[in-house]
Amino acid sequence: MKRKVVSTMLCAAMAAGLLAGCGSSSSSSAASSSSAASSASAASSSGSAETTETAASSASEAVKSGSTAAAGTADASGHTYAIVTKSAGNPYNEREASGFQDTIEALGGTCIVQNPEQATADAQISVINSLISQKVDSIAVAANDANALSAVLQQAMDAGIKVMTLDSDVEASSRMVFCNQAGVKEVGQALIDAVYDITGGEGEYAILSATSQATNQNSWIDAMKSIAESDDKYSKLVLDEVAYGDDEPQKSTDQTQALLQKYPNLKVICSPTTVGISAAAKVLQDQNSSVKLTGLGLPSEMKEYIGDDDSHSCPYMFLWNPIDLGKLAAYTSVALVSGQITGAEGDTFDAGDMENSPYTVTTNTDGATEIILGPPYKFDSSNIDEWAEVY
Repeated sequence: MKRKVVSTMLCAAMAAGLLAGCGSSSSSSAASSSSAASSASAASSSGSAETTETAASSASEAVKSGSTAAAGTADASGHTYAIVTKSAGNPYNEREASGFQDTIEALGGTCIVQNPEQATADAQISVINSLISQKVDSIAVAANDANALSAVLQQAMDAGIKVMTLDSDVEASSRMVFCNQAGVKEVGQALIDAVYDITGGEGEYAILSATSQATNQNSWIDAMKSIAESDDKYSKLVLDEVAYGDDEPQKSTDQTQALLQKYPNLKVICSPTTVGISAAAKVLQDQNSSVKLTGLGLPSEMKEYIGDDDSHSCPYMFLWNPIDLGKLAAYTSVALVSGQITGAEGDTFDAGDMENSPYTVTTNTDGATEIILGPPYKFDSSNIDEWAEVY
């Protein structure tokens, strides 16, 4: 049966801005751009719709047009670009890597994707040492630890390799620039407001994070806490615990069950990690729990759990497009290797057909340089079916 997916406006946005990841067969048709996300809300209210087949056709055309546009704006030929994800088997990481690889190859470069077996700093250090030995031109890493990677990344830069981070940062002195999926404060604000909304403005909540060393998770959680502490609006919210599932499905499941047992008055779990939120969603829904869920999740993994009724565990959640984050990291890597940018504040570079291109390097509250992909996007029962078809 044909499924209605989105209005003509969304399909147009997809055709103009999508670039599908080609790192694996499972992700070759999964892509969307930030512009498509921005258009979805307006599109959903227009009343018109396209079939899944039409959307797939538009996405296919976007692959061709996106690659052509990319090839015309930068040249990666003759260079090797590596991306180091947090760990193997993480769907979010796989989509990041596919966006990176597809873009590098469209620009004529050689891409190496490294997925460490475990989400640890030690596993990433081993991979990075290997890449240094291979004399790659650039390394983009989604860091598992903000501090533990400093020495090996400095070694890479000393060897002439351009080093950048994406998704999760390291110390600023250990890389040239950070590709940030969204502003820290914006993510923290969206998450604490979701907790406030779902609890009705009062009650207990808990956070299910990834690892205790994950810089992106910690930054978002710190932002949530800071916002809640500085505004009386959130004074009736009580944070029971920040639990860590280490971005492992089973451990995240166990941590969710432990939270339910320890806190009988718990009303909401906020999980700012795609692995954690999908594990928690299943636990809560399988147990018909009254505890609700929000956080950051992949639409394709969370579709069956999104709904504003008692039978669904997650009223709504947020994310950005990980494929686009990988794509932005690829353009950044190429700009670093070509010398177009150095990672300094004010540097500007072209990123092909991406919505916010050209991008400019800015500084965060700590004075470290970063490039922000865009704001987080809300997924709820009104749009989850459409976006589950995309990524």
